[in-house]
Amino acid sequence: MKEIYLDNSATTKVLPEAAEKAAMLMLECYGNPSSLHSKGTEAERELKKAREAVAARLSAQAEELYFTSGGTEANNLAVLSAAAKRRGGRIVTTAIEHSSVLEAVKSLEKQGCEAVYLKPDAWGRISEKDILEAVDSSTVFVSIMAVNNEVGTIQPWEYAAKAIKLKKAPALLHVDAVQAFCKLPLNPAKFGVDLMSVSAHKIHGAKGVGALYVRKGLHLASRTFGGGQEKNLRTGTEAVPLIGAFGVAAAKAEDNKSLFTELNLHTREALKEFEEVIINSPEDALPCIINFSVVGIRSETMLHHLASQGVYVSSGSACAKGKPSHVLEAMALPRERADSALRISFSKYNSKEDIAALISGIKSGLNTIARSKV
Repeated sequence: MKEIYLDNSATTKVLPEAAEKAAMLMLECYGNPSSLHSKGTEAERELKKAREAVAARLSAQAEELYFTSGGTEANNLAVLSAAAKRRGGRIVTTAIEHSSVLEAVKSLEKQGCEAVYLKPDAWGRISEKDILEAVDSSTVFVSIMAVNNEVGTIQPWEYAAKAIKLKKAPALLHVDAVQAFCKLPLNPAKFGVDLMSVSAHKIHGAKGVGALYVRKGLHLASRTFGGGQEKNLRTGTEAVPLIGAFGVAAAKAEDNKSLFTELNLHTREALKEFEEVIINSPEDALPCIINFSVVGIRSETMLHHLASQGVYVSSGSACAKGKPSHVLEAMALPRERADSALRISFSKYNSKEDIAALISGIKSGLNTIARSKV
């Protein structure tokens, strides 16, 4: 049975060239980049090359990029380290952020910060008006994702910087760009972003590595101590094989917008065949993500049926592990739609034939799975 992988927002297949780079850095160029001998110098050179490649995709300077263990750590580092120097005051974020942002903000609430969680509309959009109203002169931190990971809605993250300036707030702006990296043009310095999180395994790099852009001149409080790596911000011996693979994946990332748009439109048209299906993603969402509900069949039930047909999709964020979606709840979708929602997400390896397999799987599911009131 051919496998159809449509869960690329959860993780992607590693690019062969990236895997080869990781293997080379484990088997040949395996020195510690902090060592002074030639093996260490070689590893340090590879580390520098990867940092430059990832930074280039953000139109940033290499020195503004700090490697982490992934998007979750990058988000935690941004929220907790930045806020550590700005205790008290207001934090503005949204109700549909990734849990790594939401849980970090909640921890700061317990320490006395005031947190405002902006609600989206029924399509997952955060309005510029709400951002402007939420930011005030006491706001010390704003965090807004570039693209929502469950429904693909593109958020007005560029406007957040304008709101901070208009309200003359002393706030830092953090953008979770994990889903947007290498899919949308990102230039944090140009748009007044202080901190931006990205991850490797969403762009055909390896799991276990990400990065945090920190605006030049901004100094964050360290969360780990000892070793001195990453300018003391994120200490510990660097995972050079993973970082090297990240650099290759970033350098080789292609502009697949036309492919994703074609697949998106084709999928939306094909889903019209089913009166039970309602699409939850707006038409102007990032085209590689489509969230839809097969009303009457629970998400996990349809997900496992599709998997039995060799078609792999998601029931929401991979980090949620089957829990009710806080994103769809914040969008105020009817419970039956939220409990039957699925997410598909494309990579450059997908084709219209994969969509045909998805449609066939949904059709057989509707014919064989007993309906229930979800």
